[in-house]
Amino acid sequence: MSSNNNFNESPNHFMVLDAISRGMKKIDSIAKVTKLSKDEVELIVNDLTNQKLINTVVKKGFFGNKKTEVHISETGMKMLDSKKQELTYKSQRLQQLYETGDRGQMQSYMNENRSWMPMMLFSGLMSMVMFGSMMAFMGMAMNPGESAQTEGQADESGGSGTEDSGAASDTGASDTGASDTGASDTGGFSDMGGMDTGGFDSF
Repeated sequence: MSSNNNFNESPNHFMVLDAISRGMKKIDSIAKVTKLSKDEVELIVNDLTNQKLINTVVKKGFFGNKKTEVHISETGMKMLDSKKQELTYKSQRLQQLYETGDRGQMQSYMNENRSWMPMMLFSGLMSMVMFGSMMAFMGMAMNPGESAQTEGQADESGGSGTEDSGAASDTGASDTGASDTGASDTGGFSDMGGMDTGGFDSF
């Protein structure tokens, strides 16, 4: 139980779990979208596996080499949803304080929950624009973890790029296909888009 309690207070564990829930199956893909180091992601994946929050599947690759994939378990999804509900409340509370203009109270609440800001940004529970406005209002600078997430959101146009490309390429099919009104044009565009954005290379 103590390991679960420790995990419950680890934003990075939840970011990795959230990435896996979106379809990230490989260590490299998870590290790329979470902006965490590959070594840290490997350690977290081991933790999540030991706690049965994710399942590990070994598959054979094209040339007989083995590929390990991770998938979120039902228990992991419940824990992630519970944490997201808690963080949604905290995000809404921060926005309320921002709107009332109570800088002192807001700064105090931000400091209490500062470690969870990267997770809130990563999960889309708080927009980078809102977060940037809050930090400017309080005269505070972003820490490296927060900066990485806001830059990541900007790179992915609000977080719809990289993670979807990993999740069986929602954007690979819809962005490249739909831009040519080619949802039905699966022969031409999705072959290309699939391999480039959400295909085997990205894993």
